[in-house]
Amino acid sequence: MQLHYQTTGEGQPLVLIHGLFGSADNWGIIAKHFAQHFQVISIDLRNHGRSPHSESQTYADMADDLLELCNALGLEQVCLLGHSLGGKVAMQFATQYPDRVSKLIVVDMAMRAYADEHTHLINAMMTVDLSHAESRNDIDRELKAPISNLMVRQFLLTNLVKVEGQLQWRINLPAIKNNYPKFQAALLAHFAKPSLFIRGERSHYVNESDVAEIHSQFPNVEIISLPTDHWVHAEQPQLFIQTVGRFLS
Repeated sequence: MQLHYQTTGEGQPLVLIHGLFGSADNWGIIAKHFAQHFQVISIDLRNHGRSPHSESQTYADMADDLLELCNALGLEQVCLLGHSLGGKVAMQFATQYPDRVSKLIVVDMAMRAYADEHTHLINAMMTVDLSHAESRNDIDRELKAPISNLMVRQFLLTNLVKVEGQLQWRINLPAIKNNYPKFQAALLAHFAKPSLFIRGERSHYVNESDVAEIHSQFPNVEIISLPTDHWVHAEQPQLFIQTVGRFLS
């Protein structure tokens, strides 16, 4: 599958992979900063952003999509940075294709299986009546009851686009819902080269038992905690940039 991507800067390739419901646009100032020193490639995963839609979306699928993109761009070896779902994709790619990765960065994600925290969001988005909506504010009002968190709603609303004057979801919600159990599942991952795992101190995504497993499967790993919730790079962008920059240099 030919993924949509954005590229900026020159130098060693650094691939950025967003999380669930995200897109390449999420990286903003992170991509802009590292483009001063790297060729930054921000991708849209399948069924997200401007990338093609597919009924299947396994971790192996997404790793193969990334391999196809690297081959198309002539990238023999990349630094790989993924957040949340993108972190698992990065681990899968580094496990399947270790020769194609020089350094791995995983942001607030472990290898274990996770509880269902997103199906209610998908259902809420799928049940919204878009036919009479004229603006994102209209959709926001409909989502307010099932999704009380304003920041979560604002993030989800970034997936709205207008097609011939009609608001539509850009992401493939039915496929994401059908494949969500695969996203939740544990991952068998191993990577011996330099790795950095960044966790949010207030996040529950990486706990102490996860840390032990990460050290076991990533023997050349550094684990750093930052004072954030799950959205580490959005909540503390400068600390995040400093942490990643030290590792990459």
